[in-house]
Amino acid sequence: MLSLLSPVETPFHRLPAGTKLLALCLFTALLVVIRAPLPLLLPLGLVAALYLWGGGWRFARHGLRLMRPILPFVVLVAAWHFYSGNPRLGAAIALRLVTGVAAANLFTMTTRLSDIVAVIERLAAPLARFGLPPRALGLAVALVIRFIPVMAERVARLTEAWRARSARRAGWHIVLPATLGALDDAEQVAEALRARGDVR
Repeated sequence: MLSLLSPVETPFHRLPAGTKLLALCLFTALLVVIRAPLPLLLPLGLVAALYLWGGGWRFARHGLRLMRPILPFVVLVAAWHFYSGNPRLGAAIALRLVTGVAAANLFTMTTRLSDIVAVIERLAAPLARFGLPPRALGLAVALVIRFIPVMAERVARLTEAWRARSARRAGWHIVLPATLGALDDAEQVAEALRARGDVR
């Protein structure tokens, strides 16, 4: 499993992980506040500008590739709301999802995994008195981040397999096999962690 850290150096790489995480939380909270689809284009444009300004076209293309796994879900959400007679809500949810994931990708592409885990463990330190080990939470976050490239590769393989068998777009047809594959991977990793004694 590979890290999402981009080899393209950007000014964001030099910012502290805690500062970037705080900015990401505030930004995503702002997305929830904005209800109409048209104003949501502004934060989406801002994220796109940050990609281009920070690392140029090569960095932005890598960010776009990381967005591929969520596209079927975006299409499903928009199509469902359009079918149910509320296209504005569907457009707003789709824009919110795309913008939020793009911003999160920008954070993970410019932050070392060890720095992210360290920040999570510091934030979770007060929870230790309630029985939640900060190390376990940091490990969970690290696993989620490291599984993203694996999921992206799995979705790409399923899409290619679908195209080899059908002239139609894959769309929602690959959601179920991708989900089952993710669950199978999660079970194998859990067994490996139990064998090492990292989890019970």
